[in-house]
Parts: sequence; structure tokens; C-alpha cells
Amino acid sequence: MKYVATPAYLSTSNSTFEAEFKARLHWSAEADAAIEQRVADILADVQQRGDDAVLEYTARFDGLTVASMGELELTQAELKAAFDAIPTEQRDALQAAAQRVRSYHEAQKKACGESWSYRDEDGTLLGQKVTPLDRVGIYVPGGKAAYPSSVLMNAIPAHVAGVGEIIMVVPTPKGEKNALVLAAAYVAGVTRAFTVGGAQAVAALAYGTATIPKVDKITGPGNAYVAAAKRRVFGTVGIDMIAGPSEILVLADGSTPPDWVAMDLFSQAEHDELAQSILLCPDQAYIEQVQAAINRLLPEMPRAEIIAKSLNGRGALIHTRSMEEACDISNSIAPEHLEVSSHEPHRWEPLLKHAGAIFLGAYTSESLGDYCAGPNHVLPTSGTARFSSPLGVYDFQKRSSLIEVSEAGAQTLGKIAAVLAYGEGLQGHARAAEMRLK
Repeated sequence: MKYVATPAYLSTSNSTFEAEFKARLHWSAEADAAIEQRVADILADVQQRGDDAVLEYTARFDGLTVASMGELELTQAELKAAFDAIPTEQRDALQAAAQRVRSYHEAQKKACGESWSYRDEDGTLLGQKVTPLDRVGIYVPGGKAAYPSSVLMNAIPAHVAGVGEIIMVVPTPKGEKNALVLAAAYVAGVTRAFTVGGAQAVAALAYGTATIPKVDKITGPGNAYVAAAKRRVFGTVGIDMIAGPSEILVLADGSTPPDWVAMDLFSQAEHDELAQSILLCPDQAYIEQVQAAINRLLPEMPRAEIIAKSLNGRGALIHTRSMEEACDISNSIAPEHLEVSSHEPHRWEPLLKHAGAIFLGAYTSESLGDYCAGPNHVLPTSGTARFSSPLGVYDFQKRSSLIEVSEAGAQTLGKIAAVLAYGEGLQGHARAAEMRLK
């Protein structure tokens, strides 16, 4: 079957642009009420019955029936065996990607993940103590949607942060294990791994069972049930984010081969039909060339049907008055992935404030960031890049304030604190400070 992809053509010069653009951007993050109720029931059941509930749901949803939870745990020997069994090319690629991801996050830790302190003029010590989380859980999609890259991107920064235990859960429908996912777990230093998925896996990590230990934080992507479960257990444990459909926005000045840009738009559209791919460009002739490339290249794509649905439903080719205007529009979108496909990307980068990741220059395809460039590919979606950051070492650490007030410092700070405490009507606070005064 031949599929046709015609993203909406919009122009900022048209009076209807704002309304048309808003309609194209709209995506409802509200979960289906039936999913929410089902997830609530599963969470409550796992919290109450533990392993028995996990075994029951694993049999029901994944078609994997076993006699005990022990049969759902993957040993380190199994992970290593999977690594040894995959083709040499895949082993080399996994290790090369892992090293780049590790190096980036080690640099990130040095920049923002170290403890610090100083003493002021009266000898009072003030500072911040940074410590890793004790145990985290990483959710990895399984079955047809198997992502070894997600194992690397979640486990390696946790490992670099110094997390004591990294617990991986991954569904294996009908017992089918993805060797590359298991190999990635071995390379990334996963401590324990279980072939459990869905809301029941999130519940087990959040509440703990006799077999699966309770964690401090859960990270990683999943389907609507996983997202709903993560939303509900937040507060009992930490979570990374609630991710929406994947997004790419390309700022192009017309200097990049149009085939490259068309394929970059495909790279997100092929995820699912709700994924969003947008091109912003001041050159109308170039936009037409990109559309021609889309028409020519789409029949070659194995996931042509999904790409066509995504581009037809949510894609857009937008003609702007200038690159400056394109940057302004990009900031209003705050995309997950932002490509600056220009021969002078560093001219435009200072104008860009909101994006999960910024890919500079024609040779920097978003797909390189997904797998092996180094920075994390777990990124904020649905405009949340306005206030959120990529997953990083800092997500697996916590900060404690350090305060050691000297005797001299207590004479100054005590008077200030007492005045403010009396003003708030908290005499105990005031008296505690005043007792340190000479």
C-alpha cells in the first residue's frame, strides 16, 4: 500500500497562523479514565498482595506463567551470557555508546554534582552535601518495543552518581527476552533485573514485595499504563517525568540537503502516530524541496504507515519571516529535540531558551543523540522543557544543606532570627535563638 504524508503547510504571514498552529500543537495528556482506574486497582493489589499479585498480572498481561518470582529474575550470568552471544558489531557498538554516555555524565557530575562549603567572616560554615540515592528502579520497554539505548541512558547516570543498587524491570511477553536489552544491562552495570512490566512492575518498585526491593526513584519510559502508574506513585517514590509523544523541531536556513531534513522528521514520526515533527524555515522554495523529499523517501520506510499518520495528523512545515522569528516560535513550543540545521548554528543558539536537547549543525542528526553522542536521551516533552531538564546525574542525587554556626555567628544570627520569629508569633523559635546570645 502506498502512503502519502502531507504535513500542514503554515505561514506566519497569514492572519490565521496562530489559530492553525495552536490546533496543530494541541495534544491532550489526560489519560483515559478506564486506564486510570485499572492502574489504581493494580497498584492497590500489588501493595496488598505483593509477589502473588505480580505473578498473576505477569501471567495475564504478558502471557508468562511461572511458579515463583525467582523465575522472573535475570541473573548476572544471564546478562553476561546475552552480551557474549550478540554479534561482535553489536557488542562493540554497545560498549562505545556506553563509554560516551559515561564520559558525559562523569563531566556532568563534576560540574554540578559535588558537595561544597565555605566559612563566612565569623567562622560559620555553610554548604551543601550531595549524596546519591540508595536504590533506583529503571523501567525498560520490552517485547516489540525494545530499547537497549534506554537501559544505557537510565542506568549509566545512576551508576555515575553513585547509586548503590540499580533495579531493572522489563516485560518479556510470552517469555521472549531481547538479547540486546539484557546485554545493555550488563554493560551499564544493572544490579538486579526482573522480567516484569506494566503497572504491576511500577507498583512492585514503589512499594516493594518479598522479591523486588522498594526503590527511592523510578525512571524510564513506558506505555499509558506505566505513565499512569508513575504519576500515581509519585510521592511514595520519586519519578523522572511523565513523558508525552516524542517531538522534533527543525530550524532550517535552507543550507542542509532536503533529504536529510525529511529523514530527520521521519526519525520522530516513526515512533507513533502521536509523535510530532515540525520544520521552521524562512525559505519557501526549500520547504517545497523538503515536501518533495518526503514524498520520494516515504515509500522506502518500513514504518511508512505510522510516519504518514504522524505527519498528516500532527506534522507541520512552517514558512517564517526570518530565522529570528523561527527561534521565537521554537521557544514558545519548547520542543523535546531541537535541530538547528544551519551553516551557522552558533549564530542562532543564543536565541534559543527552551528545548530538551539542541542539536547544532547539519551533521548533528537527532538520532545520534538517541544512541551514542553522550548526553541523555530522556528529555522533557509536551512543552515541559520550559521548566524541566534532561535526565542526568543530578536526578540520582539529593542535596542536604550544611550549617555550622560559630559562637560569634550565633550572636549576629540569633538577634535576626529572634526578631523575625517574634514577628511570626513563634516564641519558641525566638527563645531558642536568644539562649545562644551572650
